Amino acid sequence: MKTARPYPAYTVSKKAEASLLAGHPWVYADEITAAPAAPPSNGSIADVLSGKGRYLGSGFVSHASKIRVRLFSRNASDQFGPAFWRRRLEYAWAYRKTVLGPSDLAACRLIHGEADQFPGLTVDRFGPVLVAQVLSAGMEGVKGWLLPLLAEVLRADGQAIEAVYERSDVALRAKEGLAECKGWLAAPGSFAAAGGPAPSAPAMAGAATPGSPALPDEASAAHPALPGAAPAVYPTRTIITENGVRYEVDFENGQKTGFFLDQKYNRRAVAALARGKTVLDCFTHTGSFALNAAKGGAAQVTAVDVSAAALETARANAALNGLEDKLEFVCADVFDLLPALEASGRGRYDLIILDPPAFAKARGAAAAAVRGYKEINCRAMRLLPRGGYLVSASCTHFVTERMFAEMLAAAARDAGRQLRQVEVRGASPDHPVLWGVPETAYLKCFIFQVI
Repeated sequence: MKTARPYPAYTVSKKAEASLLAGHPWVYADEITAAPAAPPSNGSIADVLSGKGRYLGSGFVSHASKIRVRLFSRNASDQFGPAFWRRRLEYAWAYRKTVLGPSDLAACRLIHGEADQFPGLTVDRFGPVLVAQVLSAGMEGVKGWLLPLLAEVLRADGQAIEAVYERSDVALRAKEGLAECKGWLAAPGSFAAAGGPAPSAPAMAGAATPGSPALPDEASAAHPALPGAAPAVYPTRTIITENGVRYEVDFENGQKTGFFLDQKYNRRAVAALARGKTVLDCFTHTGSFALNAAKGGAAQVTAVDVSAAALETARANAALNGLEDKLEFVCADVFDLLPALEASGRGRYDLIILDPPAFAKARGAAAAAVRGYKEINCRAMRLLPRGGYLVSASCTHFVTERMFAEMLAAAARDAGRQLRQVEVRGASPDHPVLWGVPETAYLKCFIFQVI
């Protein structure tokens, strides 16, 4: 590099250089060939250079993680002050406004981590509340002003945003040396009147100001209390509408940020298939696929989940939509239920939906996950009459689309069925897939007619 830079720099191996040039934003600790003499602070900004001194990008440093640097910029001319981060947030919002229908913007993903160049940050919108999950040391240090700034960007565009809630109560934070936490980052009522600017974000203990190249290690040690935090009685549930279906979202205690938004358009596809059919929705969770099928005109829907608590939420959602009469709820393990249904005689269902939780949390568990997927898909195929429909999804990013397709073909052979593909789908476009970053292509959804 010919131009002096204000940031410490890491030099990386040829393997890492090739990966970065191909689009991946991560630098692993074992790929670093030279480090700064004075180690940068945890969560601070550092440059990444090739062995020949070529600038490859800038990112956040994490000393606790195997991923030592997460790039968020590849432009040596970028200056990481407030204007840079505002532009990045405005760009993410403009993208959602382009790829989603206007009615989908009130419940959508606003920031999708690396795919939006905010490494380790997820932000979902549920009506007037933004719900964030912070999984990197760099984002931990800037969240106190970055997330209220996102609310300000939306409000400046006429969106009614009232609060920001954090759901960083996940074990994965330990890999970044971060404690689990959840609570209000910007409390309800803390923003100005509708249409006005948001106030300055409250200062976070130990956090950097926008553009600061360093974040002290202690900034990640705790989640400090914020002035004006919401009273304990303030509700942490809200109602959203997706595809014309209403849901109550518990963003304090629900899984992830409170609701899975990525299957939005896949649920719409199911609604189009379901008219007049008898439907079995496996792993229904809070009932989203089942409710879309019922809303789409299904004759009857059976929704199955092993969690009684999830089914209670699903029942409440059915009542919220006036669909109680069309839905039957069964608390059972799908791995036990499908063989029992098969033994009782096939042909009861015209459409079966398989949308299980991730079967593998690590790459080494992928083979076992594939076996689990094959078992439930083979049984579902045998349970369906010829001419019935199967919707099969996987959110396990360690199981690639190719692996999943090969599993489905093997399951069809074992079931003695042939698959007529209707379509192959992924996550809704507010969860963009960044080429060169396979982790962003985690969701697969295949729709077949079984013949």
